[in-house]
Amino acid sequence: MKTIVFAGPSLFRADISAFSQIEFRPPAASGDILAAVHEGAEAIGLIDGFYSDRAAVWHKEILYALSRGIPVLGAASMGALRAAECEPFGMIGIGEVFRSYRDGGRSSDADVAILHAPAELAYQPLTVALVDVEATVVGLKGMFAEGDLERLMEAARMLHFTRRTWKSIVEKAGLDAGLARTIAASAVSVKQADALQLLAALADEAGLSKPGGNWTFQNTLFFKNIATKQHG
Repeated sequence: MKTIVFAGPSLFRADISAFSQIEFRPPAASGDILAAVHEGAEAIGLIDGFYSDRAAVWHKEILYALSRGIPVLGAASMGALRAAECEPFGMIGIGEVFRSYRDGGRSSDADVAILHAPAELAYQPLTVALVDVEATVVGLKGMFAEGDLERLMEAARMLHFTRRTWKSIVEKAGLDAGLARTIAASAVSVKQADALQLLAALADEAGLSKPGGNWTFQNTLFFKNIATKQHG
């Protein structure tokens, strides 16, 4: 089975050696899922995606893949957002981050946004996603005073995702700067955990089912023109 996964910072330094059958591509931008369909993808995983410096993955191309009977799974970051939006059409969401968006626990795209390095540096995360800050703070209960944990969360929420590092969070919370290294060493990444769950789900080919649903893909002239230009 030709399986394509779009990922970057969410899998930084993750052990993906067990998933050699999966073709990994950079974070997805507009048109990348459509291209994967044209290249014969039989299953698609969306984890990370671009959104600030280029057009984000289009819902329409996800629906197009689903309409062709191709399972599309999403998790962790852009994948969790699109899965929460496209689940009624058959996209499969995986993990805690997806469920929090689907169930209304969170609504801001910024909760999963981070700044990361380019491909040459393996998309290393340069800032921390709010969802990972929350998971880390939960894990620190009992190690820090409750008031300090509340200040950390408040500080993290106030910082733009491009500035949200453990150092800046600790400083904004008014805590001892030396705590940043301690917290970073205990950091939890729910995004990476969810991303690995998605890979495991895709690796279980027998467990994948073709998307269903009582809906019809609207192949508009605009979409046809885009698809034709891309497909050549």
